[in-house]
Amino acid sequence: MASRRPGVDRADLRRGRAQQLPFREGQFDGCVSHMALMLMSEAERVAAELARVLEPGGTLAVVLGGGAAGGEACELFLRLAKPLFLAAPAEQQIPRLGDPRLRTRDGFDAVFRPAGFGPAEWQTVRVDLTGPPDRIWRTVSTFYDLGPLDASVTAELRARFEAESAAMALPDGRIPCALRVLVVTAVR
Repeated sequence: MASRRPGVDRADLRRGRAQQLPFREGQFDGCVSHMALMLMSEAERVAAELARVLEPGGTLAVVLGGGAAGGEACELFLRLAKPLFLAAPAEQQIPRLGDPRLRTRDGFDAVFRPAGFGPAEWQTVRVDLTGPPDRIWRTVSTFYDLGPLDASVTAELRARFEAESAAMALPDGRIPCALRVLVVTAVR
């Protein structure tokens, strides 16, 4: 899919896993992970590989999900959807992904400091996603895999979400929605 994106015709695209990167030692002065590191297994192995491919003084920049930003459509969606995910048959449930340590300062440092990174700097950024009702549903429903839910349950969830989010609509009809992301940087 990446090779079909405009402007990447000269890019060196390779398939690989973060636990065994297909690059030579010290090849990069920076590495970015956007909403992916928090989903990876074998966190220590990932940290070691990132340290290996970064040159000394290289920067790792990571964007992690930080949850809903407060009192808006994202929180409403989670409040409505979470019980439905938990009620789905066990064989349909998606296992939790990633290492929870990577979502906290202390946990992140516990994984990355032994790999050779300095203390991580954390910044919280609010991302405003406010928009028309249809776009808000498409946005919030893609943050989470609705696959474990039957089509009828998903349709009911959408109907409840649209009805309840209408009550929070702004005068122009847009639904307020915001997320927090955590931007973490560490130097090797």
